[in-house]
Amino acid sequence: MAITGSGSLAISFSVFVILAAFLHKGAAETVTVDSQNLATDNVSVIEGETATISCRVRNNDDSVIQLLNPNRQTIYFRDLRPLKDSRFQLVNFSDNELRVSLSNVSLSDEGRYVCQLYTDPPQEAYADITVLVPPGSPIIESREDVVSEGNETELTCISMGSKPAASIRWMKGEDDLTAETTVEETYDRMFTVTSRVRFFVTKEDDGVPVDCIVDHPAVKDLLAQRHLEVLYKPEVKIVVTYPDGLTREGDNLDLTCIAEGKPHPHQINWLRVDEDVPPHAVVTGSDLYIENLNKSYNGTYRCVASNAVGEAYDDYVLYVYDAPTTIPTPTTNPVNTQDSRAGEGAPQKIDHAVIGGVVAVVMFAILCALIVLGRYFARHKGTYFTHEAKGADDAADADTAIINAEGGHNNTDEKKEYYI
Repeated sequence: MAITGSGSLAISFSVFVILAAFLHKGAAETVTVDSQNLATDNVSVIEGETATISCRVRNNDDSVIQLLNPNRQTIYFRDLRPLKDSRFQLVNFSDNELRVSLSNVSLSDEGRYVCQLYTDPPQEAYADITVLVPPGSPIIESREDVVSEGNETELTCISMGSKPAASIRWMKGEDDLTAETTVEETYDRMFTVTSRVRFFVTKEDDGVPVDCIVDHPAVKDLLAQRHLEVLYKPEVKIVVTYPDGLTREGDNLDLTCIAEGKPHPHQINWLRVDEDVPPHAVVTGSDLYIENLNKSYNGTYRCVASNAVGEAYDDYVLYVYDAPTTIPTPTTNPVNTQDSRAGEGAPQKIDHAVIGGVVAVVMFAILCALIVLGRYFARHKGTYFTHEAKGADDAADADTAIINAEGGHNNTDEKKEYYI
């Protein structure tokens, strides 16, 4: 307790004033104090700031109010300050309140202060001053600066020199983390708090912030932050640069292998699964180029990328179609493993122009046939011969024609009868 001045002088002054007050009350009148009520409040104050103590009286009958420190020394008697500590200042004095401020509060000022009302019997109310000491900036440490995906990492956060002990919580991105916390009290009534978290990391954790958040009644928004650095094996994807649609005989094929990882892939290889890459295929970095395709090149082509963490690959299935006679309908390659047969088995769009052309050709053919038949029947109209007129065309005259006709009587076989 930072108190100055002579204690004996303050005590003597207090005794004198108390006796004078009681003599004054006895000479005046006898007053019951059952209806009087003395009250005060506990105070929490941050070290170095100002605390205010208020002693309040309801229905006061001119009884004396005084404020005592935890050592029972009088700070204020009515509006007089016997204690020679200039940090105590009178804020308000009336029949119903004695309010005193204490500036530049330190830990030594912590304790129970007493409000006294000189009634018969005397009344007391107690105000506890609690001094809060904010923690220093938290320190966050990591067991390793860089961690590979799938491994466990450990982070430690330390908050020192606080009163009361601080509480620590962890956040990874938007997620809460479960921690192990220990609290240690030091010789000067301060506290040191240590908190640890352990968790397994994935490639998605790379660059994610991990926050150590310190909660304390004397301070807000106190945290330490560390960004995770995670190493992970490559992610590989094959992109078809050319052609856009189906792969046909005689076409060229251009594939690009896109590989991303941490660290960046140091090696990218192309191979053909279970077979050799065509001899005239050209590999340039991450690109594979094959010209003048034919069906012997069918197969699975694989891009393999590797770094210090591991390797990964992506496949492209090549299927070479016959050279096109018509323009094929473009199709979309499936996700993941790519296949140049993406259009096979897919429903084809109906070409209405082709159907209209076929119908027009058929109608034209039918029209031509009708014209030919019409001309044929027109030429042979009325030219009919009976069986009886057969042979009449060569007769010199009408009589001969009738005689030569097959139906004439002269050519009729005569019936002859023979008798035996």
